[in-house]
Amino acid sequence: MPKYMLIMRSTAEATTASEDLDFEAIINAMGAYNESLMQAGVMIGGEGLSDPSEGFVVDFSSDDKVVTDGPYGEVHELFNGFWMIEVAGKDEAIEWARRCPLGPGTKLEVRRITDESDFADFADNEFIQKEEGWRDELARKAEQG
Repeated sequence: MPKYMLIMRSTAEATTASEDLDFEAIINAMGAYNESLMQAGVMIGGEGLSDPSEGFVVDFSSDDKVVTDGPYGEVHELFNGFWMIEVAGKDEAIEWARRCPLGPGTKLEVRRITDESDFADFADNEFIQKEEGWRDELARKAEQG
């Protein structure tokens, strides 16, 4: 089954407006959404992100990579968190995205996560071949906690 990432984005204005909301109500709404994803057996991961002021940016536009502290002054939308789900296809991913309890000024970008079929033309590439072993290693680490 295909996997999708639901990328939560909001404007700075929406983030500021959310400060006036009942935070426990937000936690409860998000918790209920996460619980519905878990009960449906489609959630495979997800995390919220800290305030953008705690982040930093690595700029690759020159040979000398420049690191700057957040917030991201030129960005009009902030990346606040993500979910990873495994569903039957695009229509089901859209259905789950529509159920997310987000407010005005917030968007979910839904992107399919690539899999080995996307790299079939490069099946003999050394790193494509290593990747399956890396995925197995990561799964073992996750099981061990």
